[in-house]
Amino acid sequence: MATAAIDSLQQLLPADWPKQEVMTGTTIMAVEFADGVVVGADSRTSSGTFVANRVTDKLTKVTDRIYCCRSGSAADTQAIADVVSSHMEILEVTTGEPPSVQVAASTFREICYRYRDSLSAGIIVAGWDRHKGGQVFTIPLGGMLTRQPVALGGSGSTYIWGHMDATFKPNMDKERCVEFVKNAVTLALTRDGSSGGCVRVAIITKDGVERRNFLNPDLPEFYLG
Repeated sequence: MATAAIDSLQQLLPADWPKQEVMTGTTIMAVEFADGVVVGADSRTSSGTFVANRVTDKLTKVTDRIYCCRSGSAADTQAIADVVSSHMEILEVTTGEPPSVQVAASTFREICYRYRDSLSAGIIVAGWDRHKGGQVFTIPLGGMLTRQPVALGGSGSTYIWGHMDATFKPNMDKERCVEFVKNAVTLALTRDGSSGGCVRVAIITKDGVERRNFLNPDLPEFYLG
């Protein structure tokens, strides 16, 4: 019985499927506001046409006030985030104060650039420190590092650049940023087959991190022509 099921499955797959590159997809973004940053992401981990995990948390803690949003290979980005988090813990013990967002972002950039031929990782680093407040840094494939007031990443981002250009305003307050992120990620996951699930949001300020999860019934509905 089991052998027959396996044979049927193999007939549906291309003959060279073990050698094919596995396509991944996601939607991640981050926005600066006066008191900190808001980061958001969908929760679907895809492996080609298969949904490997529908409730992934792509907002990964680096320090108490620095998070990263991960796109690309889940294994690569998780490993990079673990390494950087360990470096930041050692740095905090050595210096006696929490590391800055730029230092964390530069550490991500160093790893992504040094191993750019081996890694598939697009990362957004966002957080708050006492020197420069809320900051957002983006590290696309290849290891470039740029600070931006708003950053998008992942396959779903291609569907929402126009929405971002039309909607984003500098110096928005916290709740407007949360609404902006929620709406943008929702628009992406309704169009991008590799994005989906719920929308996870984290608000990072000097007071710490506030997490919010928006399940499918809580997401706004948009026209789907």
